[in-house]
Amino acid sequence: MTSAISTSMSTRLWIMLVLLSMLWGGSFFFVGIAVNELPPLTIVALRVGIAALTLWFIALLLGLKPPKELSIWGAFFKVGLLNNVIPFVLIVWGQTQIASGLASILNAATPISAVIVAGLLLPDERPTPLKIMGVAIGFIGVVVMIGLPALSGGGSLLAQLAVITATICYAFAGVYSRRFKTLGINPIIVAAGQVTASTMILLPISLFVDGPLNVSNVSSQTWLAIIGLAVVSTALAYVMYFKIIELAGATNVLLVTLLVPVSAILLGYVFLNETLEPIHFIGMSLIALGLSAIDGRLWKGLSNVKQVSK
Repeated sequence: MTSAISTSMSTRLWIMLVLLSMLWGGSFFFVGIAVNELPPLTIVALRVGIAALTLWFIALLLGLKPPKELSIWGAFFKVGLLNNVIPFVLIVWGQTQIASGLASILNAATPISAVIVAGLLLPDERPTPLKIMGVAIGFIGVVVMIGLPALSGGGSLLAQLAVITATICYAFAGVYSRRFKTLGINPIIVAAGQVTASTMILLPISLFVDGPLNVSNVSSQTWLAIIGLAVVSTALAYVMYFKIIELAGATNVLLVTLLVPVSAILLGYVFLNETLEPIHFIGMSLIALGLSAIDGRLWKGLSNVKQVSK
């Protein structure tokens, strides 16, 4: 049984969510460098493997010990499958068949899956009409910002369903991760356990599909990108992810997928000299409007003002 939590988002939690979106938005930058020299599954295996080593090193410095109970490790493997292994493989395969813009839009549907799954399974995360409307507006903002032509990107229907299935996996992972709060496990240990389990599953898969990595053929620039991807966009990001789940629930943490495209585009503008078009600002404005509806405070305040004026 899952303990009740506060599903309202404080200013502190919104800041954490924005920071998480920046950490995950930065992963596009790191992956963009790494894919020039490394195959996708090898990148994913290195990402979770180095993240696991980083997190256990941090846990050791803080005096945190890994759990000994097999049931907890079983939970880590389930979250690893739902949060990393299955969605990563589905998205990587899907992107070989469909355009990346379309894949990004489909991935941004994660909050829709979260609202449905959490609403069905968690009594304290029932969706309100305002939250449903906010998710819909935010999703439209992502479509507008990434570009309407991406919707006609074509490709296999099966590949599109694969990416959508990945969003459903993320939703179930968020719901399942709620149990770690009731077990009293530190978010650093949860993050470390998840990526460790993911590494144990993904490493043999990547070796089978991609073959052993020839380290001598990998440049220092690519290694720096892999380290950034693992330490910043995975280890640090998942600690924040599990902390937000602990404090605000599965539905709220998965709102980050509406913000990740914004962060990715802004980071590309700052670091890669990419151009910001008017359509990007329109999309970002719609996402901001959707998030304000999900938060609810501004909308309720406006409603109260109207009632008083009457």
